[in-house]
Amino acid sequence: MATSDMTHIPAMRSCAVGPMTLALIGPIARVQVQRSSLKLGERPHRWFEPTPITRVMALRVDGDGVTGIGANGELIVDVHNRTHPQSKFRGENGVSVGFTAHYARMRERFGERLTEGIAGENILVQSDGMLSADDLAGGLVIATDRGEFTLEQIVVAAPCVEFAKFASDYAPSDTPDRQITEAVDFLHRGMRGFYTTIAATSLQPAIIRPGDLVYRRLPA
Repeated sequence: MATSDMTHIPAMRSCAVGPMTLALIGPIARVQVQRSSLKLGERPHRWFEPTPITRVMALRVDGDGVTGIGANGELIVDVHNRTHPQSKFRGENGVSVGFTAHYARMRERFGERLTEGIAGENILVQSDGMLSADDLAGGLVIATDRGEFTLEQIVVAAPCVEFAKFASDYAPSDTPDRQITEAVDFLHRGMRGFYTTIAATSLQPAIIRPGDLVYRRLPA
């Protein structure tokens, strides 16, 4: 559990509550969007294709999900955004968050092919240790130059067979076997990341950039 610093900062500016006790996780290392689905083909031979993952300069996060902001100010709607033409929005998956310590653990098992960001999370946070759903149950607070924004309702992003085959260097035509079953189990419980949403009390979209600090909100 990463608790590298304990501090008090004001609550989200659009939410009329008192100060919250927060534990620093670390800065945002990168932000990115998925232009389209990362799973291609038809069952049982679908495969994971990371090409649609696009690194951006910043993210705009609102109740519909995530929109990337490119180097020239262009807007790139994530496939999990409610407004995307082929939207995969389900309500709880508008924003995804991953942690660098989790990637280090995945590389220990699968090798260097598991580069940071390859799982497709929107926000990758620099972290010193592993984080579980229980660690994040109180939500995340991101301190930006526009104020503090809360991400809540954090749930595990369940791993899929396609990503487990990719991590294990299986070909699309390879039939999943016990090794893939074990890989899926390893990638569960938040190893691959988490889904979350911006707090309903937010009155404006959050603009999130690399370098912004991410805290986890502690139980009262």
